[in-house]
Amino acid sequence: MKTLTRQRFLSALAAAAALAAVPAAFAQTVTLRFHQMLPPQAAIPAKAIGPWADAVEKASNGRIKVQRFDAMALGGRPPELFDQAKDGVADLIWTVLGYTPGRFPKSEVFELPFTTGGAEGGSKAFQEYVEANAMDEFKDVKLIGVHIHGPGLIHSKDPVTKLEDLKGMKVRGGSRVINIMLEQLGATPVGMPVPAVGEALSKGVISATTIPWEVVPALKVQQIVKNHTGFTGIKGLYTQTFAVAMNKGAYDKLPADLKKIIDDHSGQFAAAMFGRAMDDGDKVGLSLAQQAKNNVITLDAAETARWQRAAAGVREAWFKEVNAKGFDGPKLAAAAEAAIAKHSK
Repeated sequence: MKTLTRQRFLSALAAAAALAAVPAAFAQTVTLRFHQMLPPQAAIPAKAIGPWADAVEKASNGRIKVQRFDAMALGGRPPELFDQAKDGVADLIWTVLGYTPGRFPKSEVFELPFTTGGAEGGSKAFQEYVEANAMDEFKDVKLIGVHIHGPGLIHSKDPVTKLEDLKGMKVRGGSRVINIMLEQLGATPVGMPVPAVGEALSKGVISATTIPWEVVPALKVQQIVKNHTGFTGIKGLYTQTFAVAMNKGAYDKLPADLKKIIDDHSGQFAAAMFGRAMDDGDKVGLSLAQQAKNNVITLDAAETARWQRAAAGVREAWFKEVNAKGFDGPKLAAAAEAAIAKHSK
C-alpha cells in the first residue's frame, strides 16, 4: 500500500509539473467588444470590421473573441466613440475623426479639398503619415489603424452642374474642414454625423450631402435624391478620415502572444483592409444610383478647376490655424502629399 501510495503521489506530482510547464497565457480567452455607428449591412461593418475580426479570431485559434455592437448598440452618440475606447466603455471602436473638431489637427491635412483619390492607396498613405507625424494625437488609445474613403462627391435633390448651383444650398458636412470648404464654395454647411443624413434629407433639413458612394446603400440615399455630382480626375472634392482604436487597458492586459496578434492586424494591414472595403463599397453605391436611373454627373476639367480654385482658400486657412498651434502646416501637407504619391503608384 505504501508503494502504491508513493507511485500515485509521484504520478500526481509529474502531472502537476507538466501543467506548470504550459504557460497560463495559452489557456486565456479574451472577449473584445467592438462598437461602431453604422448598421451591420453597411460596407465598413460588413466588409472591413467583420473580416478584421474573423482574421484576429482565426490567428488566435479562437482565444480572442470579437463581440460586435453595431449602430451605437452600447449607447452614446457617434462623436463619443473615440472617448469610449479611451475610457473602456468599449474595447474597440471605429469612428470618424472629424466628429470631434480640433482634436486631431495634424490628421486633418488629409481632409483638405482635392487631396486624395482611391481609398486603399490613400489609407496606406494616411497610416504612414500618422505613424510619422501624428501618433501623439492617438496617445490615449492603442491605434489599430486609420483610413479614408474614396473620392468625395455631392448627392443632391436639385442637380449641381456648376459651382453657382451650390450657392445657398443646405449641404451636410461631416467635419470641421469640410464645412469650411462648403462655406467657401457658397453653400450653407450643416454639420451632422452620417447616421442622421437619410432622415435629414427626407425631412428637408438639408438639400444635399457630402458622403462617398460607399455610404449610399446603407442610407438609401439613391432613393431620396436623384442627383450625384463628381469631378474630373482621380481626386475627390473632400475626404473624411477614420480610425480603429482599442482601449489601452484592454490591450495591456493581453498576454504577449495575443498582443502580437493584435499588432500583426494593425497598422498597414488594417489601413489597407478598411480602405479596400471603401473602394469596393463605392462600386456598389454607384451601381445602385445607376440602376435607379439617377442623374450621375461628372463635371468636366474646366468646371472641376473652378471648384479647385474656389476651395483653395481652405488650405491657407488650415495652414494659419495649425501654425498658430505650433505646427508647420506646409511641412505636414508636403508629408501627406509625398505619402499619397508613394501609395498611388
